[in-house]
Amino acid sequence: MSETHALLNVPSISCNHCKMAIEGAVGALTGVRAVAVDVDAKSVAIDFETGDVTLETIEATVRDEGYEVAGRHVFDS
Repeated sequence: MSETHALLNVPSISCNHCKMAIEGAVGALTGVRAVAVDVDAKSVAIDFETGDVTLETIEATVRDEGYEVAGRHVFDS
């Protein structure tokens, strides 16, 4: 397994409720090591183990909370 860092662009993030909803849902996924929502930047930073969870699952979880993912940047470590 390897750890990957991803940054998602989520334009509809607008408040602390958004932050708490996304961090809670994504943070509960097995394999997610860290998740941080930046309300001002409208982004979600995630560190995760690629053998435990996929970026597609993380993005689906963000969508399930009601937020569209407009783009992604992936940084393999």
